[in-house]
Amino acid sequence: MSKTKTGGGFSSLVASLSIAIALGIGFLIYYFILGDPSHFVNGDVNEHPIDGNTLGTVYKGGIIVPFLMAVNLIVVIFSIERFISISKTKGRGNINNFVENIKSLMDANDLEGAIEECDKQKGSLANVIRAGLEKYESVKNDSTLDKEQKSEVLKAEIEEAISLELPMMSKNLVVISTCVSVGTLIGLIGTVLGMIKSFQAMGEGTPDTTKLSVGISEALINTFLGIFASTLATVMYNFFNTKIDQMTHAMDEAGFAIVQNFNANN
Repeated sequence: MSKTKTGGGFSSLVASLSIAIALGIGFLIYYFILGDPSHFVNGDVNEHPIDGNTLGTVYKGGIIVPFLMAVNLIVVIFSIERFISISKTKGRGNINNFVENIKSLMDANDLEGAIEECDKQKGSLANVIRAGLEKYESVKNDSTLDKEQKSEVLKAEIEEAISLELPMMSKNLVVISTCVSVGTLIGLIGTVLGMIKSFQAMGEGTPDTTKLSVGISEALINTFLGIFASTLATVMYNFFNTKIDQMTHAMDEAGFAIVQNFNANN
């Protein structure tokens, strides 16, 4: 039997394109929205932002800003992608009700009915249980194996089905986890560049207050955007890992129940 598995979201190509598009959007926002002349004194982007104009202030964060905006966009894009993909692994109905229905059908020795429930539920958990139930049927009447061997074959089938599903659930999480550190590091680069400009302004005999304020603004804006990206990525990464752990536990529990039922009735 060919193994089925729930779709894992973005392919490597689409993921790469998404990152490139996010970077492009970051630069477009920086130059055409944040850098719109209307945000600055005398309509000149080289002048100070108009008092209270947040967009113009963020623009003064410098060329590192679009990279940080891209990191934030990447976290949002891949969080939405993971949310949709992991939601699909649950299937159509309530997982707890589904598991209880499977247990009841197995207790009644209705394997066909249990397999039909899996077909209705769909998702990663249903795929694992279906693989286990089909192997249950095939080994039950196999006279070439003793009970212990049948049990081991059944366990191996369930473990293989789980191993097919887990990579699909965790796929692309590495992008979000990478953004945790990348956001901080890029923000730190922007902070350092801003501080360099500030010290240069202070080292010109009489400090140039305009250059000094620009350097400090650049440092603080990049620090904020970098920390925000890192924080968002950390929260989303832990959120999805928790969801995956819950699904993995449900798969293990269902697999154990199938093996226990087999041992008790054969």
